[in-house]
Amino acid sequence: MAQGGALPFGVVDVAGPSMVPTLREGDQLLVRYGAPIRPGAVVLFRHPLQQDLLVVKRAAERRAKGWWLLSDNRPVDSDSRSYGPVPDELVLGRVLLRLRPSPAWLAPGRRLERLLLGPRLARLPGLARRLGVWVEETP
Repeated sequence: MAQGGALPFGVVDVAGPSMVPTLREGDQLLVRYGAPIRPGAVVLFRHPLQQDLLVVKRAAERRAKGWWLLSDNRPVDSDSRSYGPVPDELVLGRVLLRLRPSPAWLAPGRRLERLLLGPRLARLPGLARRLGVWVEETP
């Protein structure tokens, strides 16, 4: 991971299955350190119980004691369900895009997100998800 210098960006590699189907083992991500976090964003943070470990999860909601962060792969519960809210100071930044193996934007702006979830575009299957908007899949 590269951090520091003039630009607040870094590159991290994904290890493990917790963010499937959004991210997979070996994916390479571009992170913007210090970027504002909002619910639905994919974030990079220091594990609250093992702070030398960097982790990528989805910000579900802001709580009084920090961010509630969840795995996209719900059977994998190594997330806030096991260690609670993650304090703000441990949330390092927002994942902007997957660089490889195939580039994919993971951080649309609020306006684009609202448009993609609006009545017209929401009818197009998978469009919002392909453009980086997290949409909970219903069984």
